[in-house]
Amino acid sequence: MGDAFIRHIELLGYEKRFFPSQHYVYMFLVKWNDLSEKVVYRRFTEIYEFHKVLKEMFPIESGDINIENRIIPHLPAPKWFDGQRSTENRQGTLAEYCYALINLPHKISRCLHVVNFFKVRHDDMNPVTDSQIKKPEVFLLPKDSKKNPTDITGPIVLQTYRAIADYEKSSTSEMALKAGDMVDVVEKSENGWWFCQLKNKRGWVPAAYLEPMDGPDESEEQEPNYAGEAYVVRKSYTAVEEDELTLKEGDTIEVIHKLLDGWWVIRRDETTGYYPSMYLQKAGEVNTSVKSELRNRGAPPRRSTIRNVKSIHKQGRKKISQETYRRNSKKYMQNQRNMRGNTQNKANVIIEKNEPEDNKPKAQPAVPPRPSKDLILNRCTESTRRKIL
Repeated sequence: MGDAFIRHIELLGYEKRFFPSQHYVYMFLVKWNDLSEKVVYRRFTEIYEFHKVLKEMFPIESGDINIENRIIPHLPAPKWFDGQRSTENRQGTLAEYCYALINLPHKISRCLHVVNFFKVRHDDMNPVTDSQIKKPEVFLLPKDSKKNPTDITGPIVLQTYRAIADYEKSSTSEMALKAGDMVDVVEKSENGWWFCQLKNKRGWVPAAYLEPMDGPDESEEQEPNYAGEAYVVRKSYTAVEEDELTLKEGDTIEVIHKLLDGWWVIRRDETTGYYPSMYLQKAGEVNTSVKSELRNRGAPPRRSTIRNVKSIHKQGRKKISQETYRRNSKKYMQNQRNMRGNTQNKANVIIEKNEPEDNKPKAQPAVPPRPSKDLILNRCTESTRRKIL
């Protein structure tokens, strides 16, 4: 049999997932030339990145040279967060796109880029989940919609951020910025890279280079969790700044503060410091797409390393010092040890109090009085009466 190729792609619907945070993925039934059928799950940002690369590979067919020669279907750029409304409204457009894609000339529809994108991944078969979080919700596309796909997208308001300094992109998937640029944020990834759009440009931007318009502080940032969450290091990193930690692959640490710029505060023993979140994986999770992500994009820059920052806010973002993290972390762990010690002491006191009670001689049961002679003669048997006569 020759090289594998796709015979048909059908959009089945989408899933609403809640781990590691709420997001949506589209479900596609992919039918291959060996008559096998596989279900794969893809985010819209992934699909749009795939579409951009396909256009670069075939500039004539994408209309870059002459618009009249375009045969590659159009795919609207992301203009919203992946909310449920926008996810549902995109289904018609995606169904039409997949139908047109597979019916293109074989040099396009059967190229490795198309084949590899729709191949089954490990996380298609075994999605990463958390037993403490509710299961994904499935929304299947109605049969009528599959026959007559339509796009009924509506306007969605995006969050606007401002670039605080110039940023030079280091890969084709990123977007360059100039200080003062106003960008719309389409997707916020917890690894510190945000997918943004600026006029007709779109790409990934380090979150550290962006500031909200209404103030320097990010309301989405959580408070420190000094109880800590167990994570495993998936890639070694050597500290560059004094407040960072050097760790090796396989080390186990605790995350105590997850920050939006992708640099989390972690604790190892009683030492705290910053570490790239994209190099960490929650303990107990199956290692899926972490390796490919590490190859495709490095850790984002930190705010403290950016030069010539030009903020429109008089005060900078609130920042907790590492000394505060260490002090509060040690205080928390000491309180936990004290609580465990007090619990043990209370148990010992209860045992000691119970010991005197246990050592006391138990009271003997009272001996009933002997029945009278008349009672025995009136109520007892003949053999008993004979014994007293």
